[in-house]
Amino acid sequence: MINNTTKAHLALLGANTIYGANYIIAKGIMPDKIGPSAFVFIRLSCCVILFWIIKLLFVNEKVEKKDLFKLALCGLFGGALNQMLFFHGINLTSPIDASIIQTATPVLVLIFSILILKERITKNKVIGISLAGVGAIFLILYGNKVQGTSSFLGNLFVFLNACSYGLYLVIAKTLMKKYNAITVISWIFLFGFLYAFPFGVNDFLSTDFKEFTVNTYLTIAYVVLFTTFLAYLFNIYALKHLAPSVTSSYVYLQPVVSFIMVSALAYIFMQEEYAQDINLIKILSCVVVASGVYIISKPEKKSI
Repeated sequence: MINNTTKAHLALLGANTIYGANYIIAKGIMPDKIGPSAFVFIRLSCCVILFWIIKLLFVNEKVEKKDLFKLALCGLFGGALNQMLFFHGINLTSPIDASIIQTATPVLVLIFSILILKERITKNKVIGISLAGVGAIFLILYGNKVQGTSSFLGNLFVFLNACSYGLYLVIAKTLMKKYNAITVISWIFLFGFLYAFPFGVNDFLSTDFKEFTVNTYLTIAYVVLFTTFLAYLFNIYALKHLAPSVTSSYVYLQPVVSFIMVSALAYIFMQEEYAQDINLIKILSCVVVASGVYIISKPEKKSI
């Protein structure tokens, strides 16, 4: 019988495979069919309904008033802000850039874990943080100098999204010790929807739905049901059984999935726009970040 730890790892595998595909799929309809803010509005409004239906039907659990502030912070960093930053970022930059920058998330989680959860600081962690940070920042700066779909502002938005999501994982971990995963994620999306409402409702109402094709609706359905509903549920479940640093480390699957999809678009369907985004510098940037996290993961007895 599969134990909870194994289930948590399988959940993370599924979630990050979904995320990896999302870089290509979500960008396919923005901004021609729908704007980033309207997309986030649909994403949050649909999922807040889905999660609360499940909670009301199957999870009879109340939260203490003192924990509402933490849930509100999770709703801000993990529900509204990170999604707004990601969708505006992916709207401006390339899927490859976005997926590589996201590999900085484990390093950011480590930083927040040190500050909030008081994790031990070691020499390896300091070296790893520095190395991975250089890799992510270099890619952001490099995105402003090359042709193709790279964008400095878009890359910056994606990096800030990674910061926001990393902080969310650490704060959410403190809540998962007390509550059911459905309870936590329901409140997170409720707060997230309230934060995002004033920024997305006008764009949503001004969207020309008559221009939507079957592909547009399928893309939105994928983002709502898979990238949001299932992926968030998988991640929050895993966070109940694993440390934030382990949960965030699965982000390294995302560039692999994204590279595979971009390569398929570039060489099977002859999408030259995406072919320009596959180059040695971007691959090396990913390797530098990965090397930093590998150093962090190495055991070390002494702290500094």
